[in-house]
Amino acid sequence: MRPADLIMLLLIFGIMYFLLIRPQQKKMKEHAAMLAALRRGDQVITQGGLVGKIVKVKEDDSNEVEVEIAKDVKVRVVKSTIATVINKTEPAKT
Repeated sequence: MRPADLIMLLLIFGIMYFLLIRPQQKKMKEHAAMLAALRRGDQVITQGGLVGKIVKVKEDDSNEVEVEIAKDVKVRVVKSTIATVINKTEPAKT
């Protein structure tokens, strides 16, 4: 293998890293931060397309939230399936 071939291979890997891998890692970090900041009253959209308001955030190992999708209709949703937060609520003043 010639040195020019090695340089070209490293250049291709560098371009792939900056165009594909790095942006995906950044997006994953932002999604994890959004999930960690979920609280009662936030309006969310799930990956399945359900739109609702969080009524309960379970703090145990289940990683679930309870989402109200209609009056008196509540569903349990795994946090990682929440795609977007539409409206954030203000933190409660202590």
